[in-house]
Amino acid sequence: MLDLYYWPTPNGWKVTIFLEEAGLEYRVRPVNIGQGEQFEAEFLGISPNNKIPALVDSDGPDGAPIALFESGCILWYLAEKTGRFLPADPRRRYNVLQWLMFQVGHVGPMLGQAHHFRMYAEDKLQYAIDRYSNEAKRLYAVLDGQLSGNEYVAGDYSIADMMIFPWLVPYKRQGIELGDYPNVRRWFDVMKDRPGVRRGIEVGKELRQPDGIPMDAKSRDALFGAKQWQRGR
Repeated sequence: MLDLYYWPTPNGWKVTIFLEEAGLEYRVRPVNIGQGEQFEAEFLGISPNNKIPALVDSDGPDGAPIALFESGCILWYLAEKTGRFLPADPRRRYNVLQWLMFQVGHVGPMLGQAHHFRMYAEDKLQYAIDRYSNEAKRLYAVLDGQLSGNEYVAGDYSIADMMIFPWLVPYKRQGIELGDYPNVRRWFDVMKDRPGVRRGIEVGKELRQPDGIPMDAKSRDALFGAKQWQRGR
């Protein structure tokens, strides 16, 4: 059995999209990151970086349970476990993996910072807003160029698409006009219409805070404040 420690965020959606696309049976273990549940000892034993998602597979590679954190690692593991969405051919495989790393090293961190400084930072620092908004535009342009000759990011549908797409869902909050990137727009529409992608993003939607509701002090502290570095171990 696969137990997914999850909250409905772009990083969480990556894994639910894979699980739904692959038709795998799994259980959702909600981790309310706004209430600080990511700092509880049980979760830290699985995800020492106190971030969702995390996965426990009771039937690991040697038949014993395995616990994994970091979404890129989880998708890579699931792709190898199922033999899906990651080519066996070395050239095609590394093409997928380099775009997976593009998401891990650039798309997630930079779009996340753009989102944070534009939407959540209490002090509206124009330098930070401009820096990360411009980097977001640069990354969308890189992706647009790659998609100019490919239906999906690495050619065929793969874990690279599953990794990147969730971070583009809140594109408006990153200061992006999707129409400025026609190849991304075409791919984005294809992705959001895939049944497995739609189901993956629906997982736990009832847990999400509606747009427009202010973040309370406890949530802000758990997500952005001193709780991040003052937790006990």
